[in-house]
Amino acid sequence: MTHLRHLLLAVALLVTAVLQPAAVRAQSGQPDWSRLEAETLAHFQAILRLDTSNPPGNEGLVVDYLEGVLKAAGIETKRFANDPARPNLVARLRGTGRKRPLLIMGHTDVVKVDPAKWTHPPFSATRDGGYVYGRGTVDDKDNVVAALMVMLQLKRLNVPLDRDVIFLAEAGEEASTQVGIKFMVDEHWPEIDAEYCFAEGGGVTRTGGQVRFASVQSSEKIPYGVTLTARGPAGHGSVPLRTNAVVHLSKAIARIGDWQAPMRLNETTKTYFERLATISDPEEAARYRNLTNPAQSAAIQEHFAVNEPRHNSMLRTSVSPNMVAGGYQVNVIPSEATATLDVRALPDEDMDRLVEALRTVVDDPAVEVARNLRNTRPGASPSRIDSEAFTAVEAAVKAHYGADVTTLPTMSTGATDMAFLRAKGMQCYGVGPLTDSEDGPKGFGAHSDQERILESSLLTFVRFHWDIVVKVAGAR
Repeated sequence: MTHLRHLLLAVALLVTAVLQPAAVRAQSGQPDWSRLEAETLAHFQAILRLDTSNPPGNEGLVVDYLEGVLKAAGIETKRFANDPARPNLVARLRGTGRKRPLLIMGHTDVVKVDPAKWTHPPFSATRDGGYVYGRGTVDDKDNVVAALMVMLQLKRLNVPLDRDVIFLAEAGEEASTQVGIKFMVDEHWPEIDAEYCFAEGGGVTRTGGQVRFASVQSSEKIPYGVTLTARGPAGHGSVPLRTNAVVHLSKAIARIGDWQAPMRLNETTKTYFERLATISDPEEAARYRNLTNPAQSAAIQEHFAVNEPRHNSMLRTSVSPNMVAGGYQVNVIPSEATATLDVRALPDEDMDRLVEALRTVVDDPAVEVARNLRNTRPGASPSRIDSEAFTAVEAAVKAHYGADVTTLPTMSTGATDMAFLRAKGMQCYGVGPLTDSEDGPKGFGAHSDQERILESSLLTFVRFHWDIVVKVAGAR
């Protein structure tokens, strides 16, 4: 019944929008955003209230809702699924074909929750104090609702397009790409093939009430897993052995922890640090500008490792020992102990060469170093930052967040599904709403025990999203 109420609400909202006088709906081809705020928030709350925790996903709940709204507006939609409960939805508005399509993408699944840690129920979409609380508010149902509202307004206003605009509401981003982007790329590529893509991965950072910068993800590191396995004879704990597998493994972990892969900058990270220097205090700016200065680079990298670990990770392929297992009884020396390394590789990293480097670092015949079969994403070159799409994002940042706000092209240390698209040659850019840097430490960020977004931030992001889509896809 709850799902049915959501669908009925969607139809009611759509009828209201369609029946509004044309002068109310738009002026000179622009949406009347003040009139659309209630509709935006209603759609947002409706999809937040649908529990699509992954696992198991159940993304079909959100797809049903979106499909109902889009079809009622007269927008072409198609479903694609290799698991009936976990469909992907593709909606398309046709352009003249003068230019290749634009893809706008958001994922409908969310990470799991511990309800006991939430002030407001995680799927209540509670509005309180200017915020909306709920799992998915900033990862990634904000992008989903922004894309939905852009599609609706393009259709309602009959905006002339030089490109098809394709909306992909994808499943499985958080833990199961085989039902989502991998499935779409492998089995239904023509349905989403585009020149450019806007998706998650960026955002606008505000600190102390002041907007600092906007980040646009134009590249990302690729996750891999490497396993260390130490072996030796088992024995009685009362007779210590120099061949103890746990000891050998511990030494191997320590050596890897003390080692770093060499620094390598690409176009994205080089520009990132150059632009970051222009908005930083003099001491920080000097570090960012002198990263490649042979006389200062080593000291700067060490400073990053201690004080700015995220920046240190952006400089190189990173290796973090995160899981250790060995032994089953206190008085038994185990014959085997293992550790799993989380490797976040630069997009062009040669993993065979990296694994060989790790073997050299470990330097112990009792410890095997091997790649595991962890599900990963493909590597690809960074997206261009001199493109029409990136320029449109820069202009929209200044229009909506301040003429003096700098846009930083960013290589994400985490992973998004844009990696699959970049590997096919699509130029992809991660965008997102304004968030306060204080929210993360307070426990309100993506994947945190709680999650929230400012209503004003969401509404501005929808308008920002409209601008970048119209700029890139609108007819000239």
